[in-house]
Amino acid sequence: MLAAMPLPPTTTPPGDETPVRGRDDACPGALRLHPADDGSLARIRVPGGLLTARQAEGLGRVSEELGDGRLDITSRGNAQVRGLAAGCGAELAARLRTAGLLPSDRHDRVRNIVASPLSGLDGRGHADVVAWVRELDAALCDDTPTGPAGRGELSPLSGLSGRFLFALDDGRGDVAALGADVTLIATADGGAVLRCGGPLPGPGVSRPSGATHPDTAARRARRTDGSDPLGRGAEANTGGEGATSLATDGSMAGGGGLRVRGEDAPRAAALAAVEFLTRVRESGTRAWRVRELPAEHAVTTGGLAARLAGAGIEAVPVEHTPAPASAAPPAPGPVPGPNGRHALSIALPLGRVSAAQWRLLTTLASRGGADELRMTPWRGVVLPGFAPDDAPGALSELAGAGLVTTPDSPWLGVGACTGRPGCAKSLADVRADAARMVADVTRGRAAGTGRVVAGAADTPDTAGASANTAGAVADPAGTVADPAGAVVDPAGAVVDPAGAVADPARRDADSGHADTGHVVVGGSPPWPVSGTTSGGGRAGPEPLPVYVSGCERRCGHPGGRWVDALAIGDTSYRVTVRGAGGDTPETDSVDVTAEHLAGAVAAARGTT
Repeated sequence: MLAAMPLPPTTTPPGDETPVRGRDDACPGALRLHPADDGSLARIRVPGGLLTARQAEGLGRVSEELGDGRLDITSRGNAQVRGLAAGCGAELAARLRTAGLLPSDRHDRVRNIVASPLSGLDGRGHADVVAWVRELDAALCDDTPTGPAGRGELSPLSGLSGRFLFALDDGRGDVAALGADVTLIATADGGAVLRCGGPLPGPGVSRPSGATHPDTAARRARRTDGSDPLGRGAEANTGGEGATSLATDGSMAGGGGLRVRGEDAPRAAALAAVEFLTRVRESGTRAWRVRELPAEHAVTTGGLAARLAGAGIEAVPVEHTPAPASAAPPAPGPVPGPNGRHALSIALPLGRVSAAQWRLLTTLASRGGADELRMTPWRGVVLPGFAPDDAPGALSELAGAGLVTTPDSPWLGVGACTGRPGCAKSLADVRADAARMVADVTRGRAAGTGRVVAGAADTPDTAGASANTAGAVADPAGTVADPAGAVVDPAGAVVDPAGAVADPARRDADSGHADTGHVVVGGSPPWPVSGTTSGGGRAGPEPLPVYVSGCERRCGHPGGRWVDALAIGDTSYRVTVRGAGGDTPETDSVDVTAEHLAGAVAAARGTT
């Protein structure tokens, strides 16, 4: 069985293709509801995806009593409620404040923080970044007026776009790959590397190399014999394949970063956002993301270091080299911890849960002892604190409720936009068709053929798509799981679940990795197609991720190479391999009916 693998980031525009913003962003929030065909939509920021069991219960009640009864988890680990009545905004806000989910009205949409979801739970990583999440969130909500002695230095942060993203990586390299605007990466000596702008360069996930603590930078100079005084071998100095250093223009776009002390890291990240806002003001643009700044106004290593020094934070420039390709998001299943407790990693089919599924998750969060639930940027959930003997029973309950608990589920790697009936632009009910596609794969496995077996037409009420290979139904309430959802703002730009904008003229540039990768559930999965054995073992390249779209905007599609299943009618699709410079051109596409979508997608996923 294969663990879920991270998706490659979407290609970003070159530095000379700065987006021209004629307005502020229209990203939804808890206070700014967005009208959609199925009612209003609220996006509730949950920094680091961290919820207490009480907060999770409150969120579920909001969804059931004010919304359509279901919850979406976005690719920033936030929560979305759909189907809200137009006049429920005041009651929604009051409930969220009571639950501790809306600490500051002014900062509602800027609290976008992703964090390594297994940090502190599995013995990996260099730090437990949960404390960083709390400190950074408090800094973002700091309303201290500007004054002498550095007071109010963070007050401008309420002016951040709702799409600006922070990533706090515990050193394992998972969220460092998501292309956040500001990234902190924990290092082995208790410090952190601060990066501003875009994903780390090179193949796979990148991590700090040659990072030195400010107090010891001078004595940790590199040796001329090629060895590294930190004990990592010659490639740490030569860089190895794909290694990069600080950009020659002084910007941080070339993979450079600043080494700071661990205790200074959250404040340094907040100050990096202040530096970005300063550059935006100087440029005269309305840039929403660091990568959108004009080259002459880019955030530079020297400029950021000077701002940190002025705030009493010492910082030293460092380089980055690619991390091992094995860095990955949590695979579904039990996660043993060093303290004798297990965490449970669960993926959600297409990122949506029913009311009954969410109640089960919150009940287990309380039962596990940690009283905590963590939503992940891969649209999953981590439940900490289970005794080893209790974990199998809890996983069995979750699988029976239609959630993904094994790393060989056919749901892994499958994503979809909102589709009908939530989106007026969609040509098809892509969620139902995605469920049918997965069900066909499951039938093939059950038949022991390892081939796709088409069945009767599935609908949201009869899909019966399995979340695990054991055949659990995707949603006990009879509905098909739905992703976090893309919506169209009043100005006509498409807003995806990660908070990215995808203007029709700049769809690829603005739906990019810097908006958390627009990942499908769990990363690339082990479908029994070309490149895998019938038993799911590796026999070739990793199968490509799949994204089912209702219109040509393809809102929220993954980066890198991916299988594009585009609706061209209410019952027909065009299947194409996209990405990586257009390896398979449009002329190689295949048009099929929804009934034969699984077979066409399976063939495309084996393309190398």
